[in-house]
Parts: sequence; structure tokens; C-alpha cells
Amino acid sequence: MSASSPARRHLLPGFGLTLGVTLLYLVIIVAMPLTAMLFKAASLGWADFWSIVTSERSLSAFRVTFLAAAGATVFNAIQGLLIAWVLVRYRFPGRRLLDGLVDLPFALPTAVAGLALVTVFSNNGVFGQFLEPLGIKVAYTPLGIMIAMAFTSTPFVVRTVQPVLEDMQGELEEAAHALGATRWQIFTKVIWPTILPAFTAGCTLAFARSIGEFGAVVFIAGNLPFETEIISLLMFIRLDEYDYASAAALATVLLAAAFLLLIITNSLQAWQLRYAERS
Repeated sequence: MSASSPARRHLLPGFGLTLGVTLLYLVIIVAMPLTAMLFKAASLGWADFWSIVTSERSLSAFRVTFLAAAGATVFNAIQGLLIAWVLVRYRFPGRRLLDGLVDLPFALPTAVAGLALVTVFSNNGVFGQFLEPLGIKVAYTPLGIMIAMAFTSTPFVVRTVQPVLEDMQGELEEAAHALGATRWQIFTKVIWPTILPAFTAGCTLAFARSIGEFGAVVFIAGNLPFETEIISLLMFIRLDEYDYASAAALATVLLAAAFLLLIITNSLQAWQLRYAERS
């Protein structure tokens, strides 16, 4: 490069400063707490660590948490896709209100959400008083845990699928319709492959949020060991007992599960994009 060439400019002004602030934020807010937690768990030794995470109570809490999170994710996968579809494809009175309500779980404190769910689904609640005679008990059961998790993780599927649907080119659907494709064929062959990466990411985020949920669940779960106790509550109990090592060990398992979900999601999205390019 000659001396007379203009100086190379970064896209962002003050790139060095913004990069430094970003890295400092990541180190202080993310890296340092996670590193401290991992060191605390490592101080146990493998035998003690394995004994804690595979104890009967821990395994029961993991089972309740992951099964309820899976049920909530399946529910959100269906209703999230339907809500995103309705918001994008239809115009009706109250649409903007519904669009705003989707983000309510993000703005609402989870403890308030838990109290509201208990009020609605308790034995004498708005819905509970009608469900109880039918033999459907929600409050203080695994079903209540699943509902609380579904409520707090609803926006993830909607907000990841919605922009993809909005950006889709209508010409592709019109061309498929002109070639004689049915509505179901248009959805499965044109729309679904396009939204699948975003849909997968949204479901994964919803599941990850569900397994880490605490505030909304503890009010409606009943928190009975071996029945409705979630792993986040067990971690809180261990912290309340000043057993920081045990809490760190349980948190490490959740952290590993979150990283595994990210790896699986990224791999699936990469495979889906390659498949779409080949098709």
C-alpha cells in the first residue's frame, strides 16, 4: 500500500474502544462467574461430584425439570408457530395488542407470573375450581410446572419464527400455487424448509429457558422432594445451607446441558442450510 493511499477505516467508529468494552463486559459478567463456579465444583473431586449429581434427590429433580421443560417446549413449538403465523399472515382487530402480549413474559417478573398462575389454577382459582371436579389438578403438580415453564418461554419461538415469515418472498408461494400445489404442499415444501432453522433455534432457546426457570415455578410447584422439586430449587436449598460446592456441582450439569443444546442447535442449523442450498 502506497503512502498516499487513504487510511483503512473500521466499520464501527472507535472499534478498539468498543471491542475492549465488550470483552471487559464478557469477562466480568460472564467468564468470571462461570469460571468461579467451575473451580468450586472442581474442588469437590470427581468422586464427590458424581455422588452429588447422581444422588436420588438430584436425579429426581433433574427428571422433573427436564421432563416438564420438554413438555413445555412441545407446547410452545405448536402454539408459538401458530401465533407467529397469525400475527404475520392475518390482519384483525387487536392484532397489535396480541403482538405486544407475546413479550409480556419478558417484562413480567417471574415471581409475579408464578403468583398469578397459582391464583388461576389453585383449587378455588378461576380455572382450578372447574378443573378439580374433572380430576385435573394443576397447582402443586408436574403439570403446573410445565404450564409455568411454557408461560415464561413462549416468546422465544414466536420471536424467532415471526421475522422469517415476514421476510419470506410471496412470489415463491404464488409460483407454487400456479404450478398446482395445494396449501399443505406449499407449507411443507416452500414455507417449512425456510422457517425450520429459526423454529429449531426458538425451540432450543425455549427449552434452555425452561430448565433454568425458578421464580415462576416455585410458587406453583409445591416443591415436594422426589415429586415436584426442580433442580433450580434444589440448588437454592444447597446455597441456603451454605453448601456452595454442591450447588456449583448441580449448576455445572445445567451449564453443560446448555452448551450441549447450543452445539446441537448450531449443528442442526448448519445442516439445514446446506440441505436447503443443495435442494
